[in-house]
Amino acid sequence: MPIYEYFCPECNYKFELLRSISKGKEKASCPQCQHAAKRILSRFTSFSKGTEGEPTPIAGTASPCSSCTATSCDSCYL
Repeated sequence: MPIYEYFCPECNYKFELLRSISKGKEKASCPQCQHAAKRILSRFTSFSKGTEGEPTPIAGTASPCSSCTATSCDSCYL
C-alpha cells in the first residue's frame, strides 16, 4: 500500500496516510481538526553513485521556494 500526503486547509496541517490505491483520491479526515483534507503531490529526492561510490543527488534538491513569487508564505502548502 502506498503512503499518500494530505493537507488540511482548515488548520494548515500536512500529514501522511497509508492507504490502498483505490482510496488514494478520496479526501481524508485531518488528525488535528477532523476537517476534510486534500491529497497533495509528494516530493522525493533521487541519488546516483558518483565516480568513487559516494551518493550524488540528481533530483529534488532545489529549494521549493526558489521560484516562488508570493509575498508571503501564508499560502504555501509545504
